[in-house]
Amino acid sequence: MRSRGGGASGATGPAPPRLTMEPFCPLLLAGASLPLAKALKANETTTAPSNWTSPTSGPPDPGAPQPLLAWLLLPVLLLLLLLLAAYFFRFRKQRKAVVSANDKKMPNGILEEQEQQRVMLLSRSPSGPKKYFPIPVAHLEEEIRIRSADDCKRFREEFNSLPSGHIQGTFEMANKEENREKNRYPNILPNDHSRVILSQVDGTPCSDYINASYIDGYKEKNKFIAAQGPKQETVNDFWRMIWEQKSATIVMLTNLKERKEEKCYQYWPDQGCWTYGNIRVCVEDCVVLVDYTIRKFCIQSLPDGCKAPRLVSQLHFTSWPDFGVPFTPIGMLKFLKKVKTFNATHTGPVVVHCSAGVGRTGTFIVIDAVMDMMHAEQKVDVFEFVSRIRSQRPQMVQTDMQYTFIYQALLEYYLYGDTELDVSSLEKHLQTLHGTSTPFDKIGLEEEFRKLTNVRIMKENMRTGNLPANMKKARVIQIIPYDFNRVILPMKRGQEYTDYINASFIDGYRQKDYFIATQGPLAHTVEDFWRMVWEWKCYAVVMLTELREREQDKCYQYWPAEGSVTHGEITIEIKSDTLSEAISIRDFLVTFNQPPARQEEQTRVVRQFHFHGWPEVGTPADGKGMIDLIAAVQKQQQQTGDHPIAVHCSAGAGRTGTFIALSNILERVKAEGLLDVFQAVKSLRLQRPHMVQTLEQYEFCYKVVQDFIDIFSDYANFK
Repeated sequence: MRSRGGGASGATGPAPPRLTMEPFCPLLLAGASLPLAKALKANETTTAPSNWTSPTSGPPDPGAPQPLLAWLLLPVLLLLLLLLAAYFFRFRKQRKAVVSANDKKMPNGILEEQEQQRVMLLSRSPSGPKKYFPIPVAHLEEEIRIRSADDCKRFREEFNSLPSGHIQGTFEMANKEENREKNRYPNILPNDHSRVILSQVDGTPCSDYINASYIDGYKEKNKFIAAQGPKQETVNDFWRMIWEQKSATIVMLTNLKERKEEKCYQYWPDQGCWTYGNIRVCVEDCVVLVDYTIRKFCIQSLPDGCKAPRLVSQLHFTSWPDFGVPFTPIGMLKFLKKVKTFNATHTGPVVVHCSAGVGRTGTFIVIDAVMDMMHAEQKVDVFEFVSRIRSQRPQMVQTDMQYTFIYQALLEYYLYGDTELDVSSLEKHLQTLHGTSTPFDKIGLEEEFRKLTNVRIMKENMRTGNLPANMKKARVIQIIPYDFNRVILPMKRGQEYTDYINASFIDGYRQKDYFIATQGPLAHTVEDFWRMVWEWKCYAVVMLTELREREQDKCYQYWPAEGSVTHGEITIEIKSDTLSEAISIRDFLVTFNQPPARQEEQTRVVRQFHFHGWPEVGTPADGKGMIDLIAAVQKQQQQTGDHPIAVHCSAGAGRTGTFIALSNILERVKAEGLLDVFQAVKSLRLQRPHMVQTLEQYEFCYKVVQDFIDIFSDYANFK
């Protein structure tokens, strides 16, 4: 989802055993010091000087500890304690990163630390590992439900039964003195039998080493190379491997830095050309999307100048959160499909890397392989496949959360399949959805929408909105933001709950948090609305309702009809109000009256786009008005920068969700010639409840796309 979003609530109950462990436990250290202190105290009371006698004591016991021994032991024991403490804090400092959320946003993903400095092996069960059998796809949902019970207890048991992979091979080459500095983590090493062997440079024996391993796909030998993220001193080796292995696709699953720690050195130029060892790398293209970035490089080996240059594509998944796993597998499945389209046949292995080259890397490879198994055999066998690739590179799939995420991705794919369409096939798809018996038969469409209504509303993640003080700020009590992506306002000094507004960050096609979906302000939340617009630098506000519809209040008029009005510290002055087609465009001069702590502008122009084309009942008759509205808002964004667009109707879900869904869908149609209405809406519903609220609104999304294609009927425009 996002850097600010994700279900970061920690698990309850006993913590699962992890592969990543502290070198020393502080509680253990504290526990050891307590009996030691008691022993020393007892020693002090029982070893008095010989010239002192207690009035009640008898003659000295010849077997009692001598004072000299006690005084010799005391400094030795204290020194030992200090050394233990220093050792612990040294490793802790190396391993632990400073976690800094954006203060206004919560960290994304399910919480668990990733790819630490060291990975320690779990002790094996004395009764031996259990055997887990393949699961028929028809039973997958039920099996996942069983494994997820009791805080995913059975998933942890299954994960902990996996062989680590360390006993299957040797690591002599990785452990050679000349190669140790080439390893990012000292015990994430490639097996000798499956490591990638480079050509030697100038006959130097250890120059053939790189921390990378061949990994099989589903019934495809050495389909992948799992590698660590290059270090500065191994970048040349990395590009040499790409050239020598004839790899055409690089899959990158980490960001360069996470929590202020370097996870991977930037091994490519931002623009132009750069030479790494003997390999010249030139940037051809770069496309940034919300979940991933696609970079295209032209590479050439300089000593082999007569050999033709090659095109290498890097697909960089940027939405894996700093902690744990993504909140939903939708983005990963979309990314995986894109990788498959890029990797041509008759090329070398797909190079996959994260930081250590085992956790996220293993997760990606297993999802890819087991999806192929689902197609071929109608079953999944995650346990067997992870066991097999761990014999090729130990510790592949590093945590029980990653292991569980694999199952979640497979279930998502099984339940919903591939709903992506090429624009040229939309008309045929719509005919299928509407059925062929009568023009009004919508059985297929209704079934598709019914699947959307199965997206669970996560009430446990709405704690802030459900606080009594905040429930009063909701127009519709069922539509409140999730905690993980709610818009947070600056807290007013001495006033509780003033950081809350019923508004959610929503991802755009290319950018996270591109929209703010919010309800139409109530009389007592207008100040919060303008505080939000100011704080998050919204230069565009989209209004999709009238103030009153069907004799009911739908939105408080939060702007002045003329002149100016002040709400708290913010003054809004209307500068212009024009009507174009079905859209009123109003420009407001917004002034922040209190001097800010930091230097910034005091006045901004905010443009409101008030769409009048939505009837009180149903949806607009055609899509042209919505297409024009989206185009006008995008033009405003180009002029003011890509700050969040505030979008509201009455409750901030139905029409608001439809507008945001269409903005994202049409943007993709223009950029890629592809659309996926189902997943676009499903993604929104995971970010805010009830987005695209009715079957009619869902059908309207398809209608607008069809109208858009009809207006720009040359499909070449979309590719």
